[in-house]
Parts: sequence; C-alpha cells; structure tokens
Amino acid sequence: MLRLPEHCRHLFQTPFGTLVDEVTTLFPELRGNTFYTVGDVVTHNVLKMGLLPAVAVVDGHTMRTPCSRTPDMFPSVFHAENPPGTITGMLVRALRKAMASPPALVIVSGEEDLAVIPLVMEAPAGGLVLYGQPGRGVVVREIDDEAREDAKKLMACFIEESDEFSGPCYSGETAWEIDYK
Repeated sequence: MLRLPEHCRHLFQTPFGTLVDEVTTLFPELRGNTFYTVGDVVTHNVLKMGLLPAVAVVDGHTMRTPCSRTPDMFPSVFHAENPPGTITGMLVRALRKAMASPPALVIVSGEEDLAVIPLVMEAPAGGLVLYGQPGRGVVVREIDDEAREDAKKLMACFIEESDEFSGPCYSGETAWEIDYK
C-alpha cells in the first residue's frame, strides 16, 4: 500500500487538470467519448445527464458524510478496500478489472479520492478523468503522456507500506514496482 504523508497533502489540493464550475458544461466533450469518474457526486451528476462513464469510482460518502447515491446501472461491479490517504494494491486491481469490462463501477470501502492517480496511470490514452473538487467544481483531465508524467510525480510523494491490501498487482510484482515513480 502507498500512503500519502501529511507533509505532501498540500500538493493534492491543486486541481490535477482543468477546473470547471458545473459538470453540465462538459456534456459536449463527454458525449461519445470514453471517460471515467471518481467521486459520488460527479458520478451522480454525469448519470443524471444521461451519460455512462466507462468506469465510475465511488465510496458512498461526500466530503466524509455518507450519501445514498451509489448507482445501480453498471453491469460490472468491483469492490476494493482503500483506507483514507492511501492507494492500495486492491484498489489498483479493481480499477484494472473495471477497465477490462466497461461500463463498470468500483465501490471503495474507505476513501476513493486518490484513485484519480492510478486511474490516469492505467487507463488508455485519449480518455478523460473527472473528479469533484469540493466547494469548487469538477476537475477534468485528458489522459495523455503529460497526465501520466504528472501522475508519476505525484506518486513519488507516497511512502510504501505493507499491509493486507497490497497483494500482487502484476504477476509477482506490486503496482509500485512497475515504474510508477
């Protein structure tokens, strides 16, 4: 498992893409394109617009408050344990499985906030990732080489710890040994 140390958390307060006030302004860009959502509210709002993400990642909470917006229209559903401030091997494996069978939902027990980073690392180029920036709007980021480089820089902030969620992500290797840093 990778843990984000307290002294690096400020790096994640800056949007990892373009900040827009309302997800509805992205409708023309999203329609007909592959996109991924991270967060209960952004996923709910995109679904309300009649669009279905290739992968949606939710944790049943909005700003640490329980919400009941878990979507039920995804044919594939995967589960992952991911404590706050971490990226676990279980989360990465669930994201990979979801991307292999879209449209899919990943339900996280813990916190899904940092799932944007492995999602950018794992998803095919050309897609878009959307996530909520609490109190500010929605962040959208195209998945390309620059996004992957930015994600690698952010991954370098994490500290590797072992726990029951790590497990192998690639045949015999952990996700963190696969050139994320």
